[in-house]
Amino acid sequence: MIDIAIIGAGNLGTSLGFALSKKGYKVRALSCRTLESATKSQQIIGEGKTSTDNIQTAKQGNVLFICVPDGEIVKVVKELSGGQLTWREKYVFHCSGLLPSEVMKPLKTKGALTASLHPIQSFSQKKGDLKQFEGIYFGLEGDDKALGLAQKMVRSLGSHSIYIRAQDKPIYHAACSVASNFFVVLLDTAVSLLKHIGLEEKQAFKAVMPLIQGTLRNVKELNIEDSLTGPVIRGDQESVEKHLDALRKFPGYYKTYLSLADQALEIAKRKKLPPEKIKALKNLLEGK
Repeated sequence: MIDIAIIGAGNLGTSLGFALSKKGYKVRALSCRTLESATKSQQIIGEGKTSTDNIQTAKQGNVLFICVPDGEIVKVVKELSGGQLTWREKYVFHCSGLLPSEVMKPLKTKGALTASLHPIQSFSQKKGDLKQFEGIYFGLEGDDKALGLAQKMVRSLGSHSIYIRAQDKPIYHAACSVASNFFVVLLDTAVSLLKHIGLEEKQAFKAVMPLIQGTLRNVKELNIEDSLTGPVIRGDQESVEKHLDALRKFPGYYKTYLSLADQALEIAKRKKLPPEKIKALKNLLEGK
């Protein structure tokens, strides 16, 4: 029997606890900073003793998930390692995409089997929704034995595993941040520009959503390179120049456009855009 304890039952901890409980795993205990928050999570998961005491929570499971923010993981590990707990053969997973499992060394030296288990998914609220995990990928890193259990749990959720070397986790996490966080930033940029020409925010959002959905569909059905459209991939210097002229009154957006256009030009090179067009666009972007 696998008994799960969750320290940090926030958006991710609650969502993961709910999903695992629906797949036959037993959530025995969960802790949050406040009992009110822990109770809300328990109501969503449907089981588990609630607490604000991390050590008491950890005692309840032979599999422990640490789902606190990255900056608090080391502090929680230190707290747990100082408690009167038996760690031998206890599995401990933290869910950071950035930190290596090595940060749990104080528990590992006491016999714990440790790994990091990071879902490549966005969790903006506490909720019980199995679909959040269907078909997604988890980045895994750590002890072989711990990774074996991690892979089994990931598979039970209908998810997939990729294995990350500890030294590559910052690059891995940056990639995830670009795909999720910066996508939202780009959407905000597009909506803000449309607001500058008189559209209401809701209208601007509705206007660009079909374009975004169509682009994502193309990426899924084709590939990244073949889905890139627009003036850069065509080598349309005149259109890019007009964009830049219009955006000069918005220094932040202008800088963003330059950076992204330069990256688009790298794709254009791979797509064999004629060298003379690449050079002309490069000079334009560099202000030459």
